[in-house]
Amino acid sequence: MNQVGYGEIAAKYRKQIQDGTLQPGDTMPSMRQVSEEFGVALTTVNRAFRQLKNEGLTLPKAGVGTVVAGPVSNNIATRVALHAATGKALDSGESSRILEVGTIGADELVAPRLDVAPGSPVHMRRRVVSRGGVPIHMSTSYYPAYVMDVTPELAQPVSTGASRELAAERLGMEQDRIVYEFTSRHATEAEKEALGLTAGGPIPVTLEIRTVFLTDDRIVEVAVKVANGATILRHTMPLR
Repeated sequence: MNQVGYGEIAAKYRKQIQDGTLQPGDTMPSMRQVSEEFGVALTTVNRAFRQLKNEGLTLPKAGVGTVVAGPVSNNIATRVALHAATGKALDSGESSRILEVGTIGADELVAPRLDVAPGSPVHMRRRVVSRGGVPIHMSTSYYPAYVMDVTPELAQPVSTGASRELAAERLGMEQDRIVYEFTSRHATEAEKEALGLTAGGPIPVTLEIRTVFLTDDRIVEVAVKVANGATILRHTMPLR
């Protein structure tokens, strides 16, 4: 009989966190309990727990042990890697719901990042991404005309789950780099409704503005992600 490895232990708890069986703030079983359950050494359990922590799924809490972290919103690099490995840009337990699509005038936030004049027509897709049925962020993507010319599907209110990959493929280029910018403000009423923010009065939200470049320096997408204060925006960037 093969002994269970740390990857299998991490996978079990990862699934429970992603499908909502384990909620943010819940206390994880102790390493000794997990060791006894799987019949493995504490060093194996420690590696599994360290993996979950490195993925941003759990946090140490003094006097308690290990707890489930708040909702995590993956960045584009993670989704690109996920799509390359699985053919899907959404993680296990995630779903995407389109709220709105259409052509609008680029505002002062989007226009300079798409290198167009304010008011220029750009295509917009707004969606809510949920994990385990709980909204984790609302994202609005803006596309230049040359992207829409090759990916007319993006004009439809249907979640493709890999719009950048589709556009890059048809433009004959790979995604090259992403510029991230962060700011904050109070949520609009529409954002409160989409994200299920029910508290009265002003509610602060974090904005992640990302610009995705192709290898020929053309921009394939500018997107503005809005997340409430309980959502962790996770970014892993290799240093070597």
